[in-house]
Amino acid sequence: MFKINGFLGVIVFLIFAVITVFSVRQFILSENLLMLVGTILSLLVAVLLLSGFTIIQPNQAKVFTLFGSYLGVIKHEGFWLSVPLTIRKNVSLRVINFNSDKLKVNDLEGNPIEIAAVVVYKVFDSAKAVFDVEDYKEFVHTQSETGLRHIASQYPYDNFNNDYEISLRQHSDEVGDELTKDLQQRLVLAGVEIIEARIMHLAYSSEIAHAMLQRQQAKAVLAARKVIVEGAVSMVKSAIDQLSTEGIVELDEEKKAQMVNNLMVALVSDKGSQPIINTGSIH
Repeated sequence: MFKINGFLGVIVFLIFAVITVFSVRQFILSENLLMLVGTILSLLVAVLLLSGFTIIQPNQAKVFTLFGSYLGVIKHEGFWLSVPLTIRKNVSLRVINFNSDKLKVNDLEGNPIEIAAVVVYKVFDSAKAVFDVEDYKEFVHTQSETGLRHIASQYPYDNFNNDYEISLRQHSDEVGDELTKDLQQRLVLAGVEIIEARIMHLAYSSEIAHAMLQRQQAKAVLAARKVIVEGAVSMVKSAIDQLSTEGIVELDEEKKAQMVNNLMVALVSDKGSQPIINTGSIH
């Protein structure tokens, strides 16, 4: 894209402005038609130069077209003199933050959920952003919601059966990376680069939220019970092995089974057990 320093352009403009004033003065004094032609030409050049000045702000680009033809883009900040009579469209190159609306979609298991995401992006190709889509910001909003719906339908909300399966709630980083890749494929047409996409809101829909909360609580209780039982079994085994190794008491298989039963009940029970002191024989 043709451009020269704007201050140099101002000097050229002033030269033609002086020539115009001088030609007008000479025409008035001499009524020479050549002076009139010179006046018109210098005035026309000065006006054309004046229409070519443009200012580019930091992190901004301007797309230039001349009579419907694409000329190019200026991204360098500063004061410039470019092609006169061009139409210029500003495109921001700054990073833009977009928060999607809360969408109601079905996850992989068909459960209705509410989901929303934050998308961070910027324009890397100003010409595509201006010419390939009608409104690149609206295009980003629409495609972001479409991509979010697509990704949300690929994973379950939560992982109840397989700890290694990706879920929306437990693996937000992995899901965010997949969302970023999906949006980048959708938005490259508009010259947009996706810097980051992350889920910022995730919840079950109101009609099933209570039932799913009970399901999560039940899973948590079962997981806690599993840990308690595993710990109790380890403690009982250690106690029996220690009694047998140190010869503190001789236990036959029936007594061992009874001891295991009593210890497991005492250790696993929700309520505190009441100790009973045996004052007689253990037999």
